[in-house]
Amino acid sequence: MSFRGLTWDHPRGYNALAAAKGPIAWDTQPLEGFESAPIAELCAEYDLVVLDHPHLGEALANDCLTPLEKVFASSALEEIAQAAIGPAYSSYAMAGQQWALPLDAATQVMALRADLTDARPISWTEVDTLSQQGRVALSLAGPHAALSFLSICAALDPALDLRDTGWPDDSVAAQAIDILKPLAARTPEHTKSLNPISLLNLMSSTDDIQMIPLVYGYVNYTRAARPVTFHDAPHSGARPGSILGGTGIAISRSAQVDDTLRDHLLWLMSAETQRGFIPDHDGQPGLRSAWQDTRVNDRWGNFYSNTAETLEHAAIRPRYDGYIAFQSHAAAYLRDCFARRTPTAQAVRGLRDLFQSSQPERMTP
Repeated sequence: MSFRGLTWDHPRGYNALAAAKGPIAWDTQPLEGFESAPIAELCAEYDLVVLDHPHLGEALANDCLTPLEKVFASSALEEIAQAAIGPAYSSYAMAGQQWALPLDAATQVMALRADLTDARPISWTEVDTLSQQGRVALSLAGPHAALSFLSICAALDPALDLRDTGWPDDSVAAQAIDILKPLAARTPEHTKSLNPISLLNLMSSTDDIQMIPLVYGYVNYTRAARPVTFHDAPHSGARPGSILGGTGIAISRSAQVDDTLRDHLLWLMSAETQRGFIPDHDGQPGLRSAWQDTRVNDRWGNFYSNTAETLEHAAIRPRYDGYIAFQSHAAAYLRDCFARRTPTAQAVRGLRDLFQSSQPERMTP
């Protein structure tokens, strides 16, 4: 039996899946579709969907995914859970069941052009100092202004749990906005509309940007014409603050799973495949053993060892039905606040109001 799958159209999201030549024919969608396309519509058309964990609330509300406990033995899932790096596996657990396999792990980290600067900021204060020299860009397009805000909140408050209705205290939110404001003002205007891929494309092909303090890590750019090096996200307290990204493979409710598909998915998640086949085909593995592997790091500019601490401590986003829309609205609101120089207290109230109004009625305080 053959199956239809949907992934995203970057080498990190597609090349390894296409090269695997299993029972799945993979189509692609742009990053923007991956971040915001209605999951129920995708599951109606495809047997397998590569998704991000914030889509789970929407998916469960529409009953469009198959819980993996109905597909795999509990021992197989437990083995993957123990092997996955950071919260890559647990981010796809919701309502007492597992909904996706953590094929790909990523989080926001720092991107640097080592040929343009000797600096490697550790704190947000050091980031601010470097930005005063110019060519430092925030990732602000799409949902990323909101994700940068939440990342700094997670660094400021290590106890902050954003699953699934968590929200930072006003004092923490205010500190995060005050950190971002001057950086947003100094971000080159022509970079503000670029998604992470386009931002890293610019960084690796021109000398316009020397640092991006928070951007989703893409290992591929360590091999660009002008190589990008990646390091742990800046600290604002006890840990680097970052919001988990990455992707999982989910199975639609309508898919008729057979042994061939089951075996292929377990092969993709095996330690051997994750340390070899996946990175050899431009993928970004989801298992800790691959991130610690010397061969993998030697081939990819130590991307994995340089950023593993950030991934281990990454925060899981809210996943309630309605969060995806909130994420976009909050990012647009923050961009407007930065442009208008909205007072911090007003911006904090506006974000909190957007968050509360976005939640399903049963979850609203």
